[in-house]
Amino acid sequence: MADTLPSEFDVIVIGTGLPESIIAAACSRSGRRVLHVDSRSYYGGNWASFSFSGLLSWLKEHQENSDIENDSPVWQDQILENEEAIALSRKDKTIQHVEVFCYASQDLHEDVEEAGALQKNHALVTSANSTEAADSSFLPMEDESLSTMNCEMLTEQTPSSDPENVLEVNGAEVTGEKENHCDDKTCVPSTSAEDMSENVPIAEDTTEQPKKNRITYSQIIKEGRRFNIDLVSKVPCSRADVFNSKQLTMVEKRMLMKFLTFCMEYEKYPDEYKGYEDITFYEYLKTQKLTPNLQYIVLHSIAMTSETASSTIDGLKATRNFLHCLGRYGNTPFLFPLYGQGELPQCFCRMCAVFGGIYCLRHSVQCLVVDKESRKCKAIIDQFGQRIISEHFLVEDSYFSENMCSRVQYRQISRAVLITDRSVLKTDSDQQISILTVPAEEPGTFAVRVIELCSSTMTCMKGTYLVHLTCTSSKTAREDLEPVVQKLFIPYTEMEIENEQVEKPRILWALYFNMRDSSDISRSCYKDLPSNVYVCSGPDCGLGNDNAVKQAETLFQEICPSEDFCPPPPNPEDIVLDGDGLQPEASESSAIPEANSETFKESTNLGNLEESSE
Repeated sequence: MADTLPSEFDVIVIGTGLPESIIAAACSRSGRRVLHVDSRSYYGGNWASFSFSGLLSWLKEHQENSDIENDSPVWQDQILENEEAIALSRKDKTIQHVEVFCYASQDLHEDVEEAGALQKNHALVTSANSTEAADSSFLPMEDESLSTMNCEMLTEQTPSSDPENVLEVNGAEVTGEKENHCDDKTCVPSTSAEDMSENVPIAEDTTEQPKKNRITYSQIIKEGRRFNIDLVSKVPCSRADVFNSKQLTMVEKRMLMKFLTFCMEYEKYPDEYKGYEDITFYEYLKTQKLTPNLQYIVLHSIAMTSETASSTIDGLKATRNFLHCLGRYGNTPFLFPLYGQGELPQCFCRMCAVFGGIYCLRHSVQCLVVDKESRKCKAIIDQFGQRIISEHFLVEDSYFSENMCSRVQYRQISRAVLITDRSVLKTDSDQQISILTVPAEEPGTFAVRVIELCSSTMTCMKGTYLVHLTCTSSKTAREDLEPVVQKLFIPYTEMEIENEQVEKPRILWALYFNMRDSSDISRSCYKDLPSNVYVCSGPDCGLGNDNAVKQAETLFQEICPSEDFCPPPPNPEDIVLDGDGLQPEASESSAIPEANSETFKESTNLGNLEESSE
């Protein structure tokens, strides 16, 4: 497209994360002129999904990003006397402490490239100080890792492979629910294991598979396009029918039913929770007539929270929401998108474009232009020096400078992404989505959520599993998550390949990193933020996308207070094109809206989406 954009819009959105994309779609749907820009080369920001080579390129970008220095602002000449500028940052500081480990056989040859790739991609993880062009310089060894903080290769930092140092899984401390999938093209609700192979669309694998139990790094590179690796881990399918569990006695099932019935309409019985609002949901459960086993199930498998994360009210709301979502798509309250979570922001970006929104990737914004008198933002100046006017501006948190965020206290999320050779849970089917909750073992640490995806989700190649580990940070990601990794997995070595009695899944490749959690931060924390500039947060540590949807709806109502939030699209038969009113059939079409009113009312709008997608 041409470098020069229209000079005026109603809404300018900077960043293509999920909240920004939803707002852009809603504004465009309501008739606003929307410009949506992102300095990155891909959609989604920290919500994005990558192929394997794309993830390696993302790692290289973050390594190089730490060396970027802000140039002298050439846009200062365009700032008038009655204006001032808010410079935006060129550095993305939301990702830290990146460490990569490769355990698969490193037989990577120069002629190995990703199948179907347009060009050979050598953007692998490498030392910033390396000057050799040898292939081995592109490959992290078992005793090497990458840190974006110092951009140097670290040595002897792999998880211990000594069997004596690997902790065993404690069944009482790990909960797991196994789930399967349907034949829906955009989501994976659960079905029975027997129907799995028939219902799930699986891309035909025409490549030659290596011999059983041996997966090499070359194979991962070659099949890289089959991976869709999420930077953020969100909700998968989870079996909700706890009443079929053999771990519960008949008496416990009755107790649980009584408590869940109360949770469905807890607001009608305030006396039941009055006085407990200021304590955690975990402490509240102890006051109810629930056994320790039931308390654990409600906390981790239904409310999907931890001992310290939720208040009593938040826990009751989460439990009620879980129950309200049951039965929407089978026996699970959850949906998981095929090809990864990164498809969700792109879905709303497409919706915005359909209704006239303009998109520019690799298009950075230099500054916001603020009127001194009104203290409102009036325009942006982009990388080409063009001034673009707008009434409203939405900016993703990572674009603000350190000075703007000097008063903000950010939390951090610890993330790990593993590629393994088998499932954590023993099951007859090799195609399911599993979720495990590993409670915190020490004070000051947090429960770890483990999500395991099979190849039927279109997120990893056949014969492998993609595992996401997430928790609120107390240390670096590796320090927070490595104990859980050691409990559930072992490193992949040639010696263990010959040992067919290995019980734990083997790690082929691992990535650890910390991600900034900018959710639930008050706009007053941002220094001198103009009233018509709205801040969108990055991913939070929650299980679903509730926060992003609620944030998008709240900000949309501030921008368009009299408009509906993402109303359902009109029935094609209701649309009257220019000149159609002169035709005789026009009188007949006037009765169509009434005839289709029931269908229109039953259409699902985005405001109800969070109930079924959580």
